[in-house]
Amino acid sequence: MAHDAAFSSSHSSFDPSSEALTPPGDSSLWRKDFLLGAATAAYQIEGAATEDGRLASIWDTFSAIPGKVLAGDTGAVACDHYHRWESDLDLLTSLNFEAYRLSIAWPRVMDEAGRPNRKGLDFYKRLLGTLKDKGLQTFVTLYHWDLPQHLEDRGGWLNRDIVYRFADYADLMSRELAGHVDAWATLNEPWCSAFLGYGNGHHAPGLADGRFATQAMHHLLLAHGMAVPVLRANDPASKKGIVANIGRGSANSSSAADGRAAHLFEVQHNAWVLDPLLKGEYPQDLWHLWPGTEPLVLEGDPKTIAAPLDFLGINYYFRTNVESDGGHGMVEVPLEGVERTQMGWEVYPDGLRDLLIGFNRTYPNLPPIYITENGMASDDQVIDGQVNDLQRIAFLKRHFAAVDAAIKEGVDIRGYFVWSLMDNFEWAFGYERRFGVVHVDYDTQRRTPKRSAQLIAKFLSERAAKA
Repeated sequence: MAHDAAFSSSHSSFDPSSEALTPPGDSSLWRKDFLLGAATAAYQIEGAATEDGRLASIWDTFSAIPGKVLAGDTGAVACDHYHRWESDLDLLTSLNFEAYRLSIAWPRVMDEAGRPNRKGLDFYKRLLGTLKDKGLQTFVTLYHWDLPQHLEDRGGWLNRDIVYRFADYADLMSRELAGHVDAWATLNEPWCSAFLGYGNGHHAPGLADGRFATQAMHHLLLAHGMAVPVLRANDPASKKGIVANIGRGSANSSSAADGRAAHLFEVQHNAWVLDPLLKGEYPQDLWHLWPGTEPLVLEGDPKTIAAPLDFLGINYYFRTNVESDGGHGMVEVPLEGVERTQMGWEVYPDGLRDLLIGFNRTYPNLPPIYITENGMASDDQVIDGQVNDLQRIAFLKRHFAAVDAAIKEGVDIRGYFVWSLMDNFEWAFGYERRFGVVHVDYDTQRRTPKRSAQLIAKFLSERAAKA
């Protein structure tokens, strides 16, 4: 993927000399009921990989395999948030964020027999209790990819038994943390867990088989569906939902074949997850794209998966340009001359707007939406105590505008979480790719708010004063 350390302001209307990240006066983001927060994930920031009874996760195992993660990086220390959480929460509130999305490390809170690990549970109780004391709303994700390794040893998401183990985990957490959580998300990005983890092997556990991917997805969604009523029973005051990553597909030409390819891209990236959740069935075009990979679905599974949701979390990052492969599939054709991030991903805010509007038309029962992740990686450096991340500021401003445009078209969007609060372990890309609005020096663990963070804080202060 391309590495773009520089940014030309010609890519947007953003004026680098301006201090403005503040949306226009008619933007929906000025509404006091529109929630603005920051997001993180346990394995990416916590560290303390072997402390206080935490078990090994599939990412501990995967990142220890030579060649799987850039530079051989692991999450063993990460941002050391497990020890620095109090100062990190002080930082979060100093930036005026109103909400915090975090995940719980499953290996930290249960032992191999499924019994609670009190030290791990106490960590999250302290964390969430402090957030509530500070007046922040808490969005908690139960599964952000760090499956306990002992469950993977029994088949992981390929073994239907994991559905019941996940329900047990959801039961424990919602009993222990009831009253501390404003919104529960069962899963983060099941597309990544299924496709990257079991379909092409780029993520833990590193398996690569099309049938594995679809079966893993079915069990992920079934686990979600079984967990929702458990969460409702144990913590009725909170909202219950799931977080999906979505992608915009574009056709490389006006040909029917390329148009079909773009459609299939969005089928496998979006409808594969959203159709079972909101329509109670998998999209049939998925089996045209991946023939012979249909998962084993038992009677009653579709109804379980389609449990009513209080919200849908949406994570959006980029567009993918594709063309027909001449058969039943598609191949990516990277566009030239477009702005890209450090990840090599195209910056395309219109894709977020268009997808949200499209979902609102496609799914009559679309629940209220939170943008639970949106952000970008750049090669940020601290110079004279400052990080002037101009590209990120422009990125955020344009994606704020995309969200506002979708709201004005009738999409019920309740909030936005920037990814991420701080630089962290970026999965297979280790520590090179920096997504945070706060810079982390991994040698010293020093946190330095970037210019984007300062401007977000300024906008939120202005909004609070206006309210």
